[in-house]
Amino acid sequence: MGYRNAEFYPDPTAGLAFARLARAERRQALPIKIILYGAPRTKKNHPQIFKKSSGRRIVAPSKDYIEYEKRCLAQIRRPQRAISEAVNVCLLYYMPTRRRVDKTNLESALLDILVRAGVLADDNRDVVAATDGSRVLYDKQNPRVEITITRMEGYQQWKTRKED
Repeated sequence: MGYRNAEFYPDPTAGLAFARLARAERRQALPIKIILYGAPRTKKNHPQIFKKSSGRRIVAPSKDYIEYEKRCLAQIRRPQRAISEAVNVCLLYYMPTRRRVDKTNLESALLDILVRAGVLADDNRDVVAATDGSRVLYDKQNPRVEITITRMEGYQQWKTRKED
């Protein structure tokens, strides 16, 4: 058994280099640029409230948001592996009207879509470390969202109590 390994890795450090290469290949190639066409929608406007037979109420997203989510998921090409390292997600929203919108709600809705599409592993603070550069802009002819995902170099993920 040892002879086969020596034959496969004639240099004793070759196995370590191979392991480093495999780890590097597991990391997603960044930056990633995604453009989603269509007027952006938030989850929190006009929610639907349903009453179960038990009398308990359930709050569901609006029909507009559900339709927007379906359109976005159809436009996103699912990557081989979801991003689980710390990244900055820059979101440029091009709205069809100049009406005021809540940027935080737009970001929340779109990050949930990216998680559902498998682009991001989660939208918590350890994966989406920042949304620097995000803005709401106006483009009546071509409403869309331009997403740029870049790696956060030197960002330390938070430790949980279990890791301390």
